[in-house]
Parts: sequence; structure tokens; C-alpha cells
Amino acid sequence: MSGSPMRVLVTGAKGQLGHDVMASLGAAGDELLGTDLDELDITRRDQVHDVLVAWRPDVVVNCAAWTAVDACEGDSERAHLANGFAVRWVAEACDAIGARLVHISTDYVFDGTKSSPYGESDEPNPQSVYGASKLMGEREALAIGDAATVVRTSWVCGAHGSNMVRTVQRLVAENIPMSFVTDQVGHPTFTADLAPALRRLVVERVSGLVHVTNQGAVSWYEFVREVVRQLGADPDRVKPISTAELNPPRPAARPANSVLDNAVWRDLGWSLTRDFREPLADMLAGS
Repeated sequence: MSGSPMRVLVTGAKGQLGHDVMASLGAAGDELLGTDLDELDITRRDQVHDVLVAWRPDVVVNCAAWTAVDACEGDSERAHLANGFAVRWVAEACDAIGARLVHISTDYVFDGTKSSPYGESDEPNPQSVYGASKLMGEREALAIGDAATVVRTSWVCGAHGSNMVRTVQRLVAENIPMSFVTDQVGHPTFTADLAPALRRLVVERVSGLVHVTNQGAVSWYEFVREVVRQLGADPDRVKPISTAELNPPRPAARPANSVLDNAVWRDLGWSLTRDFREPLADMLAGS
């Protein structure tokens, strides 16, 4: 699976996923150009084309996005620029130079009403501005055909970013009461496992939509209890509530069912990624 070294441009390289993508590709011997907003603003079509034409990567891994879900709800124009039109500029430039594009998307493209996990062939129906903007980005990426891979993932956590695990660590350390919802279910996904999975999809030239998450479906309440347990604290410190009980309520709707079936990955005959409890333990051991 190692494949020949590649020339790879990573956008959003300073984010939690971008950081681990850079580390994973670097360990594989790839030649890397990591960019973030201060080096490349992907909402600027001219900048995107200039950088890609000048550097001519074999692959672009687009980790850049505006992921502030509730803030997106109040600024649809900015959300669609960052998560939709920007992907068009990246896809266009990839197409112009013959580069493969790996674009990261989200479980929020679904409405969460399905009673079983969502497969790649299920029809999206986003219920938030963020989800709608990410669905636009998916379609812009896939418009270049077989040279594009759109990877949907969920509940992303990494050692080098702000995420639920880091939030819970702080709440436990400061002995702050915790209440989390029981009626939103998904697959926590760790960048330490997601990043090498992205490279495998490139090496094996898998195109189209692919769901990649860690395994083990849980509610946010159950996930936080597991984080607290692994921290050596009492999980009963975490209290269950419903989404309707959140105070204040969140501006953006969240899908009740965010569980993504990794069907394409499984159908390729590949082993599914680890149960989330394993990379969680690794992350906490390294913090």
C-alpha cells in the first residue's frame, strides 16, 4: 500500500486533520507542500490556480473548510464561499494540471432521520447551512470525474486541534459539571487513523464518494462517558440530556443519526478502521 512517493499539496495543513495528513504523507516519503490560510486562501480563485500551476502536485488533499457549524448558520454566503465555491476553484485547478483531488466532507450532508447507518448511495438532505455548503463542495469536487475522491467522515478528533476530547479533558481537570445529549448518534473518528486512510485511497486510485470513520456507534453522552472513563475519572459525572433540553439551543440543526456505513471501503475488501476507543486511548496517552 505504500506506493511510489507522490508530490502532494495539503490545504488546511495547520488544522487537526491537516497536521496528521502531513505527518502521514511525510512518513510515507511523499514530497509535501502544506498550505493554510496565510499561504493560500482557497476562496481566491486566482491564488488557487497560481499555486497549483506553479507547484504542479500529483495530488491535492483539501482539508480546508469553515467548520464552525453554528456560525455558518448566521452567514450562509461565507459558508458557501469557503465550503462550496472554494472547492470549485481547487477542482478546476486540479483538472487543469491533471492532479487528483481528495476532498473532505461530513455526515452533516444527511438529515439524520434514517434508522440505520448512511451509505454512500443514500440521498443527502442537509438541515443546516453548514451541511448545505459542504454538499455543494462535494458536488464541485465530483464534477471533475474519476480524478476526485470525496471522503465523508464524522465527529473528528485529533491531538493537534480543538475537539470534544480536548474539551472533556478541560472540563474534568476543572471539575466542571457535564451534560451531553443522548439523541445524537455517530462514529467518533480520529485523525491518526483517518489520515493514512486518505493516502490509501489515493494510492489505490479510488474515486467517488467514500465514507471513512472509526467504528463504534455511540451518542455524544456515551462518547463523553468513555473519554471520562479513560481519563480515570467517574463517568457518572456526565449527565444525559436531550437535544431539546440544550440551553441555550444551538442555532444549527444536528442530524440525530450521523452513523456512516463504510460500505465502499468494506466492499473493496479492506479491513475497517479501529473501534474509536483504541485511537482515543492513544491520543490520551500522548497528551
